[in-house]
Amino acid sequence: MVIDYKIIGQRIKKVRKDNNMTQEVLAEKADVTVGYISQIERGVCKVNLDTLAVIANILNCEVSFLIDGTSHLNNSYLKNEITEKIMLCNDKQKKLILEFIDLLLEYDK
Repeated sequence: MVIDYKIIGQRIKKVRKDNNMTQEVLAEKADVTVGYISQIERGVCKVNLDTLAVIANILNCEVSFLIDGTSHLNNSYLKNEITEKIMLCNDKQKKLILEFIDLLLEYDK
């Protein structure tokens, strides 16, 4: 698995803003500098797992969401991920996906 620190930083920034929190407040609560939070959010530096866990706790989200965009607390995380990927497909690929789903549903009967 390749870790994309830029995407992690973007997710941190989004959740922070969704919580109406400034970088200054997050930095103070995480006991790090504002500059470090800025670097994390821009993907300039690699955040370690301990710091990521602290940030996730402060932002009231899961570390897994910050790393890969999924949250196991949210029952619809798979639906959202599948929908996003299907949106990237062309019409031919979407038709194949539909046929595959039909086969899966038929197989389970």
